[in-house]
Amino acid sequence: MSVENASSLPAPPWFARPGARAWRCAPAPAEVRGFHAALPGYAPTPLTELPPLAAEFAVGRIFVKDESCRLGLPAFKALGASWAVHRVLAERAADGAAPGPVTLVTATDGNHGRAVARMARLLGQRAHVFVPRGVHPRAAAAIAAERAKVTEVPGPYDEAVRLAAQAAAGPDAVLVQDTAWPGYERIPRWIVEGYSTLCAEIDEQLAAQGVRRGPDLVSIPVGVGSLAQAVVTHYRSRPSGRAPALLSVEPEPAACVLESLTLGEPVSVSTGDTAMAGLNCGTPSSIAWPHLHGGLDAAVAVSDADAARAVARLAALGVSSGPCGAAALSGLRAALTGTGADERRTALGLGPSSVVVLLSTEGPDANPHSTTDR
Repeated sequence: MSVENASSLPAPPWFARPGARAWRCAPAPAEVRGFHAALPGYAPTPLTELPPLAAEFAVGRIFVKDESCRLGLPAFKALGASWAVHRVLAERAADGAAPGPVTLVTATDGNHGRAVARMARLLGQRAHVFVPRGVHPRAAAAIAAERAKVTEVPGPYDEAVRLAAQAAAGPDAVLVQDTAWPGYERIPRWIVEGYSTLCAEIDEQLAAQGVRRGPDLVSIPVGVGSLAQAVVTHYRSRPSGRAPALLSVEPEPAACVLESLTLGEPVSVSTGDTAMAGLNCGTPSSIAWPHLHGGLDAAVAVSDADAARAVARLAALGVSSGPCGAAALSGLRAALTGTGADERRTALGLGPSSVVVLLSTEGPDANPHSTTDR
C-alpha cells in the first residue's frame, strides 16, 4: 500500500516531543569500537540501501542496518554482551577474585541471553539464562546449545529478570542484565556502551555512500530501551551540528516506553503475547529513561500484523529480518501513513530529500516466533 492511498488508515499509538534534537548528553567511551574490532570474526554488518522504500515513503534515501549476522549470532546483542562480559571479568581480576569460572546470569527474551551464553562458552565461564513465557522453544534451545543452563519462567520478562537477579546473588555468580534499576546500573551501562559500535559503523557506511552529514531519521526497535539509549547517546552527544530525529518502535502489547513518554515518567505496563518476542518488555531501563525522555523525538507502537508485513517487504527486497528487526520499518510505515500522517511527518522533520536509517536488529533465526507457532 502506498503512502498516497493509505490516508484512511487509523492513527497509530503515537507520542512526539518537540525539542528532542536540542537535548545533549555525554558520549560513549571511544575504546569500545577498538575492542570489537579486535574480536575474532568481527566485521561491520551491512548497511543496505532500498530505493523502492524511499520512493514509497517520499523521502530521499532509505538504508537498513542489517544485524542478522553479528559476530556469528543472528542479532546485534553480541556487541553489548561482549563488552560487558569483558569489563566484568577484567574488574574481577583487578579486584583479586579467586581464579576459576564464574557463572554469568541473565534473563532474556532470546538474543541477549544467547549472546551472554556464547561469551561465557568462549571465555571458559558458565552461564545461567532465565527465559520468560512466549520465548520460542527453538530460541531457548539455541541458548542451551551454547552450554548454558536454561531456566524457563512461567511469567513475563520482568519476572524472569527478578529471578535471575536472585540467582546471581552467590559469590561466584554475576548478573549481566541489559536492563537497569536503582542499585543495578553499572553493568547495564557497559552493555549500552557496547552498542555504540553499531552507530559508529553507520556513520562510516553512510559517508562511504556520500551521506557525510548523517541521517535525518533513525527508526529503532525498543524493548527496555538500551539500544535506543545507545542511539540517543551517539547522536545527542555531538556538541554542534545537525541532529537526526529518533523514532522508537514497540509492540502494541508491550509499549512501556510509549506509555512512559506519554505520562512523563517511567511506568510499567502489563505485557501480552507478541511475535516481537525480543521487544516484549514491560518496564523501561532506569538508565535508559533519561535518554529516552530527553532525546527521542517520537514513539510509536505497532501490531504483529504490521511487523509481519514488514518482514515480508524486507525479504522481497533482499533483507532477512525477524519481527523485532522489521519493527523499524513497520514503525516508519505507521508514522508516515494513516490519519494524521502529515503532522507526524512534520514532527519527524522529513522531506523529499531526507535520509532514513532503519535498524533491523535481528534476523529471522534470532527469535523463531510467529503466530502459527503459538
